[in-house]
Amino acid sequence: MHARLTKSVVDRISPPASDKPEYYRDTQLTGFALRVTPRGVKSFIVETRIKGKVRRKTLGRYGPLTVEQARKAAQKFLGEVAGGADPITEGKVEADRRMTLGEVFETYLTVRKKLKASTVLDYRRHLRESFPDWRDRPLATISKDAVSRRHQKLGERSPARADNAMRVLRAVFNFARGQYEDADGNSLFPDNPVDRLSHTRAWYRVERRRTLIKRSELPAWFEAVFTLKDEAGDAQAGTVADLLLLLLFTGLRRSEGMGLRWEAIDFVDRTLTVGDTKNSEPLTLPLSAFITDMLRARHAGAVSPFVFPGTGEHGHIQEPRPQMRKVTERSGVAFTPHDLRRTFVTVAESLDIPYYALKQLVNHKVSGDVTAGYIVTNVERLREPVERIADSLLSAAGYGPSGDVVRLRAGA
Repeated sequence: MHARLTKSVVDRISPPASDKPEYYRDTQLTGFALRVTPRGVKSFIVETRIKGKVRRKTLGRYGPLTVEQARKAAQKFLGEVAGGADPITEGKVEADRRMTLGEVFETYLTVRKKLKASTVLDYRRHLRESFPDWRDRPLATISKDAVSRRHQKLGERSPARADNAMRVLRAVFNFARGQYEDADGNSLFPDNPVDRLSHTRAWYRVERRRTLIKRSELPAWFEAVFTLKDEAGDAQAGTVADLLLLLLFTGLRRSEGMGLRWEAIDFVDRTLTVGDTKNSEPLTLPLSAFITDMLRARHAGAVSPFVFPGTGEHGHIQEPRPQMRKVTERSGVAFTPHDLRRTFVTVAESLDIPYYALKQLVNHKVSGDVTAGYIVTNVERLREPVERIADSLLSAAGYGPSGDVVRLRAGA
């Protein structure tokens, strides 16, 4: 529809009867128009050809913006285009230049759709704890010197945490380098300030953790876990106790165990399947008799789709550290969930479990090994190694090779 846009004309326009917006184009200034949505929202726009393509810009809503103010804004826009400028692209570029760390971070998470939920949580934790005062800071203002100072400050508390936080920041800057460009295709953020840490060799040399539960410590650890399992007054005690046993006897990672659903447990074939693994390859493991009995006992009273339910928004247990501290206090054995995985692998290696079978049990890829690509490991092929590992753990703890330990303790 065409008409000379004036206040009286705009006021008389009613919302369209269809579910699509209608446009009222000004007969005096070509390119100037009013858009009216089915809900009655009236906004001024201006459109014209820029480099051969029709481009449209929203000037603002009617009300806060008068007809004459909108007309003047449209005239200015059209004048800039006539002079060879591209106000839309230039405006976007300028807006991109002002993007804050928090805004780029959220865009990064949106674009990187395949990031695991646990990875996203970890990245958010680093942004929240390591860069709280940088979240609303324009990315372009974060300098190499600022990065060096923050890395050093974070390292005073935890060198490992400092390095991990900077790796997250580096990933965000690398993303920004490819995501935001000017009209000529040049990156708006060509330099990554975190590279300073590599150039100056400022990364901390954090030794890889090699801790595990020693064979001599297993009796006290088991006793503390079973005591936790039978503890009254702590709704999560028994759940965490069973989670710790599962991690020790399967070598699963903490997140893999905590998010386990009952649909992943096959009691007929005595297997467990983890779909969302660290290397993105599904993992199916045979269950030892000990773990099968433990899971059957849990399943008998299950009221949640999760094997280890929690009270939070995720539906499964999220933070087992309070109960783990109780196990440490009672046993004298300090440990982390990953220590249980290292213990599993160490026991397996001590039993001379075949190399490729061990790799399969912990879902590790064998990079550069052509032979590994020809080996198809059957789940049943892993059952005997799993039982041997379970028997070794139970024997070291003083229980002997039995799959009935859970029931024996429950009746003790």
